Amino acid sequence: MLPHERFYKINKDFRSPYARDRDRIIHSGSFRKLEYKTQVFLNHEGDFFRTRLTHSIEVSQIARSISSHFGLNEALAESIALAHDLGHTPFGHIGGDTLNECLKEDGHTSGFEHNFQSFRVVSLLEKRYKAFNGLNLTFATLEGILKHSYPYKKSFFPAKIDEAFHLDTHPSVEAMVVDRADEIAYISHDIDDGINSGLISFDDLKESDLICEILEKVEHEGIGPENDEMFRYRFSSHFINHLVYSLLDYSQSKIDNSQILSASLDSKSELPVGFDPKLESQIKKLKKLLFNKLYQHKNIVRKMYAGKQAIKGLYRGLMEENKMLPDFYYKQLDMRNKHRVIADYIASMSDRYAISFYNEMYGKL
Repeated sequence: MLPHERFYKINKDFRSPYARDRDRIIHSGSFRKLEYKTQVFLNHEGDFFRTRLTHSIEVSQIARSISSHFGLNEALAESIALAHDLGHTPFGHIGGDTLNECLKEDGHTSGFEHNFQSFRVVSLLEKRYKAFNGLNLTFATLEGILKHSYPYKKSFFPAKIDEAFHLDTHPSVEAMVVDRADEIAYISHDIDDGINSGLISFDDLKESDLICEILEKVEHEGIGPENDEMFRYRFSSHFINHLVYSLLDYSQSKIDNSQILSASLDSKSELPVGFDPKLESQIKKLKKLLFNKLYQHKNIVRKMYAGKQAIKGLYRGLMEENKMLPDFYYKQLDMRNKHRVIADYIASMSDRYAISFYNEMYGKL
């Protein structure tokens, strides 16, 4: 018997169940592919820009910090954070929206939704055990992934999902923390990436009182915009700290032991994790400003339009010629709906593989 086998026989697994979830997620193929999946800017446009992988890591870091302060389970928050975007398609949200359109046009009313796809990835599509599908994650981690955004109950969810996960209840407090950490992370790094790309400037964002407040803090340090990289770094640091500490302050009194120990909360009850109404309003206005100034910028729209055509072309081509599917997916055609098998395959692709495959089918995109 080898040393590690003797240790395992005596001690079983030295990790907590949620730490084991985290490790299984990190070592999954779907997690590795996040490195080449778009956040806002396509991966090949520069090494600096965030991808789904770096975004997930940033969400995990923020979620762990908040969970630690509240005395929550850090490993559970980390597991949910690292897995929350596993179901994203290539080319960001436009890829998922396009795949959803393709499926619905073919009569599949359930379409495609990336949160549910993340759940399907870890519970069905990843194959790591001979006896069953999925990564064999705990209920709390699966629930946190499934209930990543409110409202939790979606019309296309199978009845068995509702029965198993009680979609009329909130998930764990850790899952709520991840939801807010996701928001903090993507707003801060999208601003950073947008300004670094030259598509927007801080002046474009001064319509936001929240942005002006953070800029004053950076300028108070004696750092001017001419120190471009340092200025952006200090801005991001102050922005994240402002939102995190505001969340901690506002939520502290709402999180008590009964809520933390409770498996779930009634979905009609007030969320114990959040911001004060004034800051919530500021964040909402900032999101709208980013949508108009950055996400709808002509350069981004052009890239996303190309991605949309790639998704449509891949779906159409694979529907016409199933034999282009890899063996793993081709073998599933006899067991599962063809449309869903093809959608799962496309959703699993990285941006660069999707572009390469499209170019192989139709010529250079």
